[in-house]
Amino acid sequence: MSRTDAVTLVAADGARFSVVGGATCIEFLYTGGLGERARWETLHGPRDLAAWASASQLIRGSVPPEGVEVGPADLAEAIALREVLWRSINRLADGQPVAEADVDALNAVAARPDLAPRLSAGVVAVASPVTAARVLASVARDAVALAGGPLAARVRRCAADDCALVFVDTSRPGARRWCAMSRCGNRDKARTRRRREAGHDRDE
Repeated sequence: MSRTDAVTLVAADGARFSVVGGATCIEFLYTGGLGERARWETLHGPRDLAAWASASQLIRGSVPPEGVEVGPADLAEAIALREVLWRSINRLADGQPVAEADVDALNAVAARPDLAPRLSAGVVAVASPVTAARVLASVARDAVALAGGPLAARVRRCAADDCALVFVDTSRPGARRWCAMSRCGNRDKARTRRRREAGHDRDE
């Protein structure tokens, strides 16, 4: 399973904040989804999927977006895989195993050829062809590794009542509560402070 760096998200109020998802498959969830998650949607067309792939931990910018082969069918498959991941990761966050149908779906995508590494000028790059199908296979394999590995028990949902973001708690103590301390953590602190101040005023 891949570890990840922070990614920048934009909240509904326009505020930008950084989140460490802890796994590439979880970072893929941050691109949006169905229902209320549609407000986060960034995969509006094939070019958007190519841009995400290029910037992801799978490729790390070693291949520009125009070098990622993506077609309309790939976008539909990406969105379908994202829904499988959403259900699966949330079940892990609830301490439940992945549903059998979603296990089958993940395994089917993970069984396809994925991105292959290659050594180029002393650094790790990605071998051609770089296709959306290989990207999605790599995402699915990352999810399989997460769900079947020791970090499955570290999948968390943000503790904020109004935030549905999930993440892998890779901290040593395993006590991470927030998707981002700079956003949900600080908002909780502000609410707690206001409640204390309101209680203090009533006591006077």
